[in-house]
Amino acid sequence: MVFNTGAALLDAIVLAVVSKEEEGTYGYKITQDVRRAIDVSESTLYPVLRRLQKDNCLIVYDMECGGRNRRYYKITDSGREKLEEYRKEWQDYSSKISMLFSE
Repeated sequence: MVFNTGAALLDAIVLAVVSKEEEGTYGYKITQDVRRAIDVSESTLYPVLRRLQKDNCLIVYDMECGGRNRRYYKITDSGREKLEEYRKEWQDYSSKISMLFSE
């Protein structure tokens, strides 16, 4: 990717990925889904997940899977509000960029 992926863009992508699953999703699957949009390492992603949890955008719970605990992340109402803010900002940003390139 040519453009710098700042924290807000990464937060928005993570929230969008997690919001797709009603009951939440686990870290490895989040990593794989986020990688479809941008190249990101697990060492970059897990601090983002912790920050979003600290900011009350995600809740975390463990569930057994194959005899082991798997950590799941679920979006909160605050997280959905933040995601909607990001979507609106992205639409505004992308429409302005489109206008610049069409001139």
